[in-house]
Amino acid sequence: MKNDFVAWQKRARAQTELTLDRLLPAADRLPEQLHEAMRYATLDGGKRLRPLLALAAAELGCADEMALSHTLAAVECIHVYSLVHDDMPEMDNDSLRRGRPTCHVHYDQATALLVGDALQTLAFDLLSRPSGLPAERQLRMVQVLASASGSLGMAGGQAIDLAHVGLSMTQAELEQMHRLKTGALIRSAVVLGALACPDIGEPTLATLDDYASKLGLAFQVIDDVLDCEQDTATLGKTAGKDEDANKPTYVKLLGLAAARAYAEQLAAQATDALSGLDDRAWHLRALAQFVIHRHA
Repeated sequence: MKNDFVAWQKRARAQTELTLDRLLPAADRLPEQLHEAMRYATLDGGKRLRPLLALAAAELGCADEMALSHTLAAVECIHVYSLVHDDMPEMDNDSLRRGRPTCHVHYDQATALLVGDALQTLAFDLLSRPSGLPAERQLRMVQVLASASGSLGMAGGQAIDLAHVGLSMTQAELEQMHRLKTGALIRSAVVLGALACPDIGEPTLATLDDYASKLGLAFQVIDDVLDCEQDTATLGKTAGKDEDANKPTYVKLLGLAAARAYAEQLAAQATDALSGLDDRAWHLRALAQFVIHRHA
């Protein structure tokens, strides 16, 4: 079963890469540097977790292939745009992303700013393109992604994060921040994959949203754990990147062992949320385990 999941991941990532390569503007199209930088930031890297979740959710129904392709690219465009902006000096000021110079380092800060802007608008361009879905369902998909990306979702969570540098947070406050900053886009990826299937109804959508809500939080908790473990192994420290930046983390709040246990508890809750679904939800269940057992 593990080998089957690994093979599925490989196929799904390759499908996502081909879809992004096809839908991103060509590097030789005016303005060339902007389009080249968009492709530099987006292609050839990353776990592609959000497209994987969308694909896994779409296995529960009969997906409209055009709508699903646009969904894979749209959720990854939003994710990459957030990373490009997050890496900039005004935010986390990172010089490396996925083993390569970050976009603002490889090009310049103005180009990186425009890359994020262009990827964000491309996402909504893609979701609004014609497909075989009813117009009202397609409009709902646009709204789901917009809500997950804006001030009541990812951008809002990032604002809360920046406002709390050097300050303490309760666990409830930390969870609220991460439900917005990280969890909202993960939730939208799952729901969008299901919405690409016109035969998936409201009860299943609600079940999937419950699953994704738990998984999004588990993802962030284990991210804090991995940051701490990696930094301890390579540098002999006890703090990861966010703790070096004096940001609240689950490891700082709960301790390393308790934070990992909490992530495992959340992943189990996510899997339990799928108990009423049949074997077509197998990849969603496997992704919950992948999230907490990954190494980076």
